[in-house]
Amino acid sequence: MSNPLSLVPFALAAGGGRVDDLPAAGAVAAGFTLLQRSTPLVRALAGRRSAILLPPGVPCLTALAASDGRGAVLLPPGARPGQIAAQLDDADVGAVFTTRGLATLLPAGDRAVVLLDDAPRSATVMARGAETVVDLGSHFGLDLEGEEDAGSDEECLITYAAAEGQPVGAVFTHRNLLALARGAVDATSILKGDHVLACTPPSDLAAFALTFAGPLLAGARVTSMPESDADQALRLVERGEVTMLCGNAEFFASITSALEARGTPLAVPTLRVTVCLGEMAAAALHERWHQWTGTELRQAFGIPEAPLCLFNAPHFANRRGTLGIPFPGVHVAVRDAVSGAPVARGTAGKLWVRGDPTCSSYVGRTAGQYAARDEWLPTHRLARERADGAYEPAD
Repeated sequence: MSNPLSLVPFALAAGGGRVDDLPAAGAVAAGFTLLQRSTPLVRALAGRRSAILLPPGVPCLTALAASDGRGAVLLPPGARPGQIAAQLDDADVGAVFTTRGLATLLPAGDRAVVLLDDAPRSATVMARGAETVVDLGSHFGLDLEGEEDAGSDEECLITYAAAEGQPVGAVFTHRNLLALARGAVDATSILKGDHVLACTPPSDLAAFALTFAGPLLAGARVTSMPESDADQALRLVERGEVTMLCGNAEFFASITSALEARGTPLAVPTLRVTVCLGEMAAAALHERWHQWTGTELRQAFGIPEAPLCLFNAPHFANRRGTLGIPFPGVHVAVRDAVSGAPVARGTAGKLWVRGDPTCSSYVGRTAGQYAARDEWLPTHRLARERADGAYEPAD
C-alpha cells in the first residue's frame, strides 16, 4: 500500500480523535487485529463483502477496519428482517459485524457473524457452527505515515434505498467518503476541541460524515448514543459540553418539547452547531428551537446516492426555509423536470447533483457504467435557486 491515508480507517485513525473517550486509532487497530487473528472470518470474507449492523460508536470503527479491502454494507438497525436479508443476498455478504441484541434481525444462513459488544477488547466470531472469542487487547501500532490523500477508488461502504420494491445499493469508495467527511469538516468548521454527539446509525451517511467521520478526521471528540432518544441526548448535551448535534426534525422537536415542559432553556453555552437531516423542519420548530437553545437549526438535504447535497453552513447567516447552499465538493444544477434542460435562476425545476461526495456506482452494475464525478444525478426534489445562492423547495 503506497499511502495508508488513502483508506478511510487509516485516515480516521490518523486524525487523533476519540470515540467514547477511547482513541480512534485503537479501535481501528483492533479491527485489523481481528482480521489477522480469525481464520474463520478471513475465509468467510474471501471474495465477498461484509455488512455492518451497529449503532454509532467504537465497534463501528473496528468493523470498518476488519472489512479492509471489501465493501461493507451499512445495514439500518430499524430495518425489517426481510429487508436485511434482501440486502445481504444482493451484495453477496459473507460476514456481518453486529451485537448480540441486533443479531436477532439476521436471517439464518452460512454467513459468519461477528459480535462486537466488547470491542475493542475482544470479538466473538460465529462461523460454521463454532463460536470463538478473539482477544483484540494486544496489537501492533498502525503505520500512519503518509500525506493527506484524495482517497482510493476501491469500494468502502454501501448503502441501500428501496426503489420500486427492489434493493438498490449505492457504492461509496474511499475517495467518496473522504470527500464527504472533509466536506463536513469544512461545512461545520469542526475543530480539534469540538465535542460531537453521535446518535444516528452509521447507515445514515450524512450523519456518519457530520457526527463521526468528519469529527475524527479533525481530531475531535465523539460521544455515541445507541438510540436517538431526545431525553438522553438532552442530558448528555448539558452534561458533556457538546458543541455539535445532528438529528431529524422529530428528534429536535422532542428536545424542544422537553425544554418547554421543564420551563428552562438549554444550559449549554458551548453548543454552536445543530443540523436537521431528512425532511425539512417546520418554520415553527426553527423558532421554538432558537428560543429555547439560542442556536440556529441548520437544514441539510441529501439523497441516498449523495448524502449531503445542500447545507445551511454555520459560518453563513442561516437561511431558514431553504435547503441550503451546495455542500463542499458538490455541484448543483436546476433543470426542467420534463426536458432536463437547465433553467434560469429563480425558476423551479428538478435538482441535479454531482461531485466526489456522491456514490461512484451501484451494486451489480458494470464498472464504468456510472461515475458520479462525471455524470449528473437527478434527485426527487423540485427547487429553485435564490439570488443569494441558496436553494428553496418548490414542491
